[in-house]
Amino acid sequence: MVLEKVKMILSSQFDVEEANITPQTDIAADLGADSLDVVDMLMSLEDEFDVEIPDDQIEQIHTVGQLVSYIEEHIKK
Repeated sequence: MVLEKVKMILSSQFDVEEANITPQTDIAADLGADSLDVVDMLMSLEDEFDVEIPDDQIEQIHTVGQLVSYIEEHIKK
């Protein structure tokens, strides 16, 4: 479920078909995200999942799968 919501948000933000976004998709290389895009993406994801992703953590997240794993581990229940 988290993956599907992340794919929907990324698809909308980066104008990419959801079907083309997989856990292996590289956020910068495959989606063309620059630093401003990453900030926008983070705000959308933090609002959607009620989770905070600190700057030092986002620097370690490169793929959609890593992003989904981080959200699943830190989501507030």
